[in-house]
Amino acid sequence: MEGKILKGIGGFYYVHGEDGKVYACRAKGIFRKEKIKPLVGDNVEIKILDPQDMEGSLVKILPRKNQLYRPAAANVDQAVVIFAAASPKPNLNLLDRFLVAMEQQDIPVIICINKADLAEGGELERIGDIYRDCGSRVLFLSVVQNQGMDQIRPLLAGKTTIVAGPSGVGKSSLTNLLQSGVQMEVGEVSRKIDRGRHTTRHTQLITIGENTYFLDTPGFSSLYLSGIEYQQAKEYFHEFSPYEGTCRFQGCLHLQEPDCMVKQAVQEGKIHSSRYESYVMIAEELKEQKKY
Repeated sequence: MEGKILKGIGGFYYVHGEDGKVYACRAKGIFRKEKIKPLVGDNVEIKILDPQDMEGSLVKILPRKNQLYRPAAANVDQAVVIFAAASPKPNLNLLDRFLVAMEQQDIPVIICINKADLAEGGELERIGDIYRDCGSRVLFLSVVQNQGMDQIRPLLAGKTTIVAGPSGVGKSSLTNLLQSGVQMEVGEVSRKIDRGRHTTRHTQLITIGENTYFLDTPGFSSLYLSGIEYQQAKEYFHEFSPYEGTCRFQGCLHLQEPDCMVKQAVQEGKIHSSRYESYVMIAEELKEQKKY
């Protein structure tokens, strides 16, 4: 039988089978021998060992469309990053780092700003202005008031979506709301894989519709970027693209160079200073990494 790994913990992989049931499976020894680690999101073949207790053996990993390293997962179609408009105040540099990390792995991102009902003093307009040209769609939601859900649901249908964000932004509340009303024959799955807990401790897939999965991840308060040359950091800021090749110096990094059209665009308000400041911080951090 084929299925998809929802979660791996304690040596077991919980596989959502094509029959709609979830089976606790151990991986065959050949995976360890060949140093292949099954990942959440993997499409797999399993052998049913005990239909009553829904236990099986993981015998084959089907070809992966892609593989994420932070967090470790496979076959992800897109990412939803959730920040709050207020309580807690959004850390936009952290959001920018997430956008870079996902683009580094070719994963498109939807930015969801939750708690829109708590925003004051034009905060939503400010965030919208900052990210208008970042290359990602921006949605404003209020999970508590069930506002904006009609915008996000169609974007998730038929896809595997990683959902991430800092703790306290309403990530679990959004997941629970999207998950409500889903009918799936899972037997003891809630007990087995701790589904429904408010605090996510492990990366896990949650079924929110037919062929529609949410990859829930633990909250993060920092994000370390690696594997990027500091000279490449500018490529992850889409707002810079119209100005590439127009600066005085070929290969301008838009940092200390004179007659830089990107810096001029920042001064003229064509590129938001928040995004440029994030770029400078990330580029300098990557440059320091290279020294060591």
